[in-house]
Amino acid sequence: MNSSKLSREAALKIALAARILPGTTVAQLLEILHQRLEDTITEEALRTVTVTDLKASFASLDGEEDGEDIGIGLEALKEAVRVLWGDNPEDGLPALETFHADERQSIKVAVASNSGEQLNGHFGSCIRYLVYQLNTNELKLVDIRNALAADDSDDRNLFRANLINDCDVGYFVSIGGPAAAKVIRAGVYPIKEIHGGPAREVLSKLQQAMTTSPPPWLAKLLGASPEQRARFKKA
Repeated sequence: MNSSKLSREAALKIALAARILPGTTVAQLLEILHQRLEDTITEEALRTVTVTDLKASFASLDGEEDGEDIGIGLEALKEAVRVLWGDNPEDGLPALETFHADERQSIKVAVASNSGEQLNGHFGSCIRYLVYQLNTNELKLVDIRNALAADDSDDRNLFRANLINDCDVGYFVSIGGPAAAKVIRAGVYPIKEIHGGPAREVLSKLQQAMTTSPPPWLAKLLGASPEQRARFKKA
């Protein structure tokens, strides 16, 4: 297919949708869309693509006839289709907030996100990181960091790790071993939350753990002594 015939708007939608689908390049998604749509890809044509279409196409590429093991989650497929239909990933972004408590008694958490205030992104392909500051009583969104510039870097995973290296914890729907190692070297504790969900709901559970029985790694972040961390581990 001659991609030069794509309008700027259609090309942008396809590029953003490809980012949301882990392990998928723009060229791969273009080929799938060409097979599905046949004629020149237009914005109107993109609005006819369904989750079932993408799932079947990726399954065909992977040799999975039933489409049940294609390595791409259903939520990612749904989000990609919404982008192809015209939803703007920048729409619905929350406003930044001010953290009023003593920052020395708090932790900073990065959340991989593709839309709104959701944990729904993979470390290596998410559009942005939502950065929260929290303690046992307060939870505030203090920054939003666009991750698209990572594509221009020689080491995309290192670029992304450095983008959140002032955070104590990172939440991702998925993260590979080599990438996780770079995140850890950047001083960030990676947590894989495969089901994702509303970011504040996920972090409220972390807040609860901070209050009641933090695991040793969290107790260390909170400044607990080795003796206190050992007690938490036995609890």
